[in-house]
Amino acid sequence: MTDGSRDDIRLRPATPADAASIRRIYAPYVRESPATFRTEVPAVESLATKIRERRAADAYPWYVAVADDVESGNGGNDADDSTTSGGSDPTVVGYAYGSRLRERPAYRWAVETSIYVDGDAQRSGIGTALYDRLLETLRRQGYCAAYAALGMPNPESEAFHERRGFDRVGRFPAAGYKLGDWHDVVWYHRRLRESDGEPDEPRPVSDVDGAYRN
Repeated sequence: MTDGSRDDIRLRPATPADAASIRRIYAPYVRESPATFRTEVPAVESLATKIRERRAADAYPWYVAVADDVESGNGGNDADDSTTSGGSDPTVVGYAYGSRLRERPAYRWAVETSIYVDGDAQRSGIGTALYDRLLETLRRQGYCAAYAALGMPNPESEAFHERRGFDRVGRFPAAGYKLGDWHDVVWYHRRLRESDGEPDEPRPVSDVDGAYRN
């Protein structure tokens, strides 16, 4: 992924109908990479439920990127790859979302970010467009800090996060075992707004992004 913009990219909130496309994008990272410590590809219906619950909670945004002139090449090979939940958009080529960093209440102004882009659509500005939209929404909601946990080795994601204003702040050595080896987790941080004094409660996504009110 590289910096840049793409006029042909459309960003919109994820819906349960995107679950199959999201699974297709995510599956190679699960099967072939330490970028995620998940070892089994989630079912389409599980992803659809997750998206549905996130939309209902209205606390953290989840965006997909749709690019009409980009072919999606990271197809899966098992039966569940063709399963849909209400139909999926074959032009979805990436997604990014925020989630709760920790359960305890004092953490509620901090958010963890995740981003995945189809292998054939990387280095085209899609990741940049997704992250810029995600981080701006989180900032407008009132979150103060964004964190990203990267399974190592992951030099492309490290460089990408540094270009987006994240600083490397820590390492968990040998935190997970996957693909026959132990892998570190490196944490990145980006300040979204100043944390001076008692902050207002984070606002719902639909308060700051009209696309979530549709």
